[in-house]
Order: sequence, then C-alpha cells, then structure tokens
Amino acid sequence: MLNFSRLKTALVIGTCVLGALLCLPNLLPAPASWLPWRTIHLGLDLRGGSYLLLEVDMNAVIRERLDSLADAARTGLRRAGVARFLVTPLPAQNRIAARIDEPDKLDAAAAALRELIAANSPGGGARADLELDTAADGSFTITLLPAALKERANAAVQQSIEIVRRRIDETGVVDPQIARQGENRIVVQLPGIEDPNRIKQLLGKTARMTFRMVAEDVNPNVSVPPPGVDFLPDESYAGAKIAVRRRVDVDGANLTDARAGQNSQTGDWVVNFTFDSIGSRRFADISRANVGHRFAIVLDDKVISAPVIREAITGGRGQISGHFDAKSATDLSVLLRAGALPAPLTVVEERSVGPELGADAIRAGAWSLAVGLVLVVVFMAVFYGLFGWFANIALLANLVLLIAVLSLFEATLTLPGMAGILLTLGMAVDANILINERIREEVRNGRAPLNAMETGFRRAFATIVDSNATAFLAHIMLFFFGAGPVRGFAVTITVGIATSMFTATMLVRLFMVRWYAANRQQPLPV
Repeated sequence: MLNFSRLKTALVIGTCVLGALLCLPNLLPAPASWLPWRTIHLGLDLRGGSYLLLEVDMNAVIRERLDSLADAARTGLRRAGVARFLVTPLPAQNRIAARIDEPDKLDAAAAALRELIAANSPGGGARADLELDTAADGSFTITLLPAALKERANAAVQQSIEIVRRRIDETGVVDPQIARQGENRIVVQLPGIEDPNRIKQLLGKTARMTFRMVAEDVNPNVSVPPPGVDFLPDESYAGAKIAVRRRVDVDGANLTDARAGQNSQTGDWVVNFTFDSIGSRRFADISRANVGHRFAIVLDDKVISAPVIREAITGGRGQISGHFDAKSATDLSVLLRAGALPAPLTVVEERSVGPELGADAIRAGAWSLAVGLVLVVVFMAVFYGLFGWFANIALLANLVLLIAVLSLFEATLTLPGMAGILLTLGMAVDANILINERIREEVRNGRAPLNAMETGFRRAFATIVDSNATAFLAHIMLFFFGAGPVRGFAVTITVGIATSMFTATMLVRLFMVRWYAANRQQPLPV
C-alpha cells in the first residue's frame, strides 16, 4: 500500500497537470496560428444552426445504370454486325429489353450481350451482376440483379456523403456534421448557419458537367428531337432551347480545378477550369476537329454556355462565361471542384435552431452540472469525512481529464453529451464509495489501519473493474449502433469511465498513501 514510487507519483500528478493544460484552449484564445489549439466544439443544439435531412434518389441511380447498359448494348450489337434492333431501358423492372429483327443474327447478338455482361461483372465475371434471358422470337432481356442494385445504391450514398462534405467544406462552414442515416438518407448539421438556403442550393444540384457538340443542322423548335440529339434549355436566354448532340465528348469528371474570376477584357465574372491529362487530350482533339463550330457546356441538362471554337485548345484550360455574378461564379466553381453527385438529393426535413435557444440550453446544462457536482461533493464530505474530500478532489480531476480528452479529439458537445458528463460525475464516485465502504468494513473487523486500507482497495478493485467494464462495453455498442446525439452521449460516458477509473484507483490511492505516511498513529477518517 505504501509502495508508491516517485515515478508512479510523477506520472499521476503529471497526467492531471497535462489534463489541466489541455483544458486551457477552451478558456483562452489561440496565442499563435501555428500553435495546435484544440477545443471542444458546440453542437447544433447548443450553438444554434440548421439541420438538413437529404435523400438520395435511388431511381435516378438505377435509371442511369440502365441507360449506360443500353448504350453499351447498342454499341456491342453494331460491332457484332446486327443492323436492325431496338434496345429499351425499363427502369421500373430493373432491366433492359432488346429485340432483334434479323433471325440470322440471333447467335451473334446473344454472344455480344454475353460479352457485355462479362465486361460489366466484377472480377472479370467471377460474380454476375447481370442476368441474360433469351426468347425464340428474337427478344432478349438483361436484368440487374438485387445484389448489384444494393451494392450500387450503397456506393451512391457513400459517394454522395463525400461530395456533400467537399461542397460544404468549400463554403467555409465550421464543424459540419455529416452522417448516413438508414439506407439512402444523409444527415447534415450546420452549426452557426441560421439561413441554409445557399447550402441547400449547392447540395440540391447534381452538378454533372459535360462538353458536347451543338447539332447546328437541327431546328430546336420542332416538337421531337431526332435520334442522338437532345433539346436542352439555354441558360442565357429564358425559354430558348439548343439542339445538342447526345454523345459526351469530354466529361466534367476530368476537371482538376475550377476557380471564379473576372474576364480581363470585359470585367465579367467567369469560371476558369483545368483538365487532367485525359481531359486535356480529348478537349484538344475535339476543338482541333471542330474549329468554327459551337461547343456546348452542359450542367445538369442545361446549357450554360455554347461558344464557337475559334482555334484548337491544347493547354487543358478553358473558361466558362455567361450571365454570372460573383456569387453564382463562386458557387459554380465550388460545385465543379467538389465533383458531381451520382444522383439528385432531395431535402426531406429541415430544422433551424436559433442561437438564443442554444444559449438557454448551455445555461440549463451548466446549472444542472453545477448542482449535481455540489450535491455529490456534499454527500461525499458528510458521509466519508477526509477520505470523502479526497474523492471530491479526484472528482474534479476526473472532470478536468474528461474535458481534456474531448478537447484533444476536438469532440462536438451536444445536450446529450452534457447529460453524459453529469452522469459520469455520478458514476465516478461509485468507485470511491465502494473503496471507502470496504475500508470501513475492514476497520470494524478489527484490522490495523494499513491492513484495512490495503484490503479495502484490493477487494473493491475487482468490483470496480467488473462494473466499469460492463458499462464500457454497453456504451461501445451504443456508439457503433447509435446515431447522432446518441453517439455523442456514448463517447462522453466511455471517456468518463476511463478517467474515473484512473482517478479512483490511482489519484485517491496516492492521497491516502500520503496522508497515512504523515499520520500513522491516527485512526482512519472514514
């Protein structure tokens, strides 16, 4: 019991001092920008802000997948020498249907479609994502299997989360919380943002940019576009349409950078963009082959610019001009830098929390924490005397260490997190109560003071470990299977269990050892 080495003493005291130092950033401004100044961040319910629940349009994901397969099937059938066929995507049935009007080409068509299935299966066909059905009348169906649908939907949600995070980070929002909810929904919390309209506009755009040639020989005023041509609205002129080739010559996925700027000659706002090596090569080839023709820049099925190619563009750089102001040019550059969403996002729920409500929540949480702390301190002091005061000092040290760890990881504190801190204070004294009661029992059994203290700590330790281990495992499960504020509550309790174990079994024991070393002849104050 008395064998508390100088090294162990230094480690215990040093840990408490380090915890106090890590808490300082929450009270003081950063003295220098280069200094790591980690603090606890306030969540939406404490700081105020906006809450958005977004839903990924899975029908669009399936429709795009089937359209891609249909284009690939048409290309494969042409290469196989099939001239008369009809390929139709059927999104409602998760399949595409193909009809061949040349009976002597049925075997060639079936081979081409089987080759398509092998090319679109992971691992070179090791696991089939598509299923081919044939009929004697020359009709074929390619069905997207449920496992493939689920995998593609999961990938779409994960990709959407990453792009949403990039777009929000580009706007400068501090400490956004972005997480998946369910199968196809994304929760976005924006602390400090009371009017999320601009964020909603950024998140609501798919931002898929393509570069396509204008069909200059097609009249966009006719009712039905010819095959291979789309009539898309012209952003420069309200109500006008432009005939654009359906084939994508250069994809916006090849963009590496996009920045808002001003034209040096006219002063108008523009968006300057840069391609990667693949995009630069394609852009150069297309512009070299189509000098004097119009090249449409299409964003989310709208033509934002359709300039005439004056000369071959070989540097991999370009400029988007239009009716931009500073805000719209900046927003477009943010969308292009972040990348295109795999499917549209819909806002299904929106909530706003004012800063006044957040301030009230902080005051209420602080009062409850203070009152709870005072009640625990009084209880321990009244029932256990000096050893109770040792436990109270350890309780304050536990609170400091808890805040220090949360600050170190820059955790976000919410109302459930504050409740977790209060609950941690109550749980922290449990170990001290067990220790003090065991020491009292040993004293009543006639043991000497030193022997009573040693036996009390040893017998209480197993119970303390068992109770904290079960609570620790329960809150670990709560963290992994919970969501949002529930996870914050679990994190606070989990960290609190670890710090309370340290203060109860190390710091309090150090205090008792030092007291006994100085007061060997006195009875134990329990």
